[in-house]
Amino acid sequence: MNFPLKFTRSYFIITILLFVIEILIALFIDDGIIRPYVGDLLVVILIYCFVKSFFNTPVFPTAIAALIFSYIIEILQYFNIINLLGLQNSKTAATIMGNSFAWFDLIAYTLGITLVLFIERLLAHKNPAQAKIKST
Repeated sequence: MNFPLKFTRSYFIITILLFVIEILIALFIDDGIIRPYVGDLLVVILIYCFVKSFFNTPVFPTAIAALIFSYIIEILQYFNIINLLGLQNSKTAATIMGNSFAWFDLIAYTLGITLVLFIERLLAHKNPAQAKIKST
């Protein structure tokens, strides 16, 4: 399977918007819902949109790859990857990678990808000709 590079402006714009939202959440929100759960739900969508910004890949495999990547990062948190890499004093590393494992994060990632698949399906039904082109 060969997935050529293909810049998709709409996915890129969504990526930038989600990235800005994630930064704002990390810098300015310290609550019990938005930062830990909404941030995790959005980050997996950000990863998906980033990949789709540059690669013409099918929706489902891309979504699953983003989900698995997110799961791997979460599992690395379980094994204290920040400490193993000697980055325990880096606030940036802790913000990007996270520093504590939580089962609910895996659920948030799964809900985020479920939302992606739901929206992609809605868009495909709204514009079946475009969906057919994307799947080839």
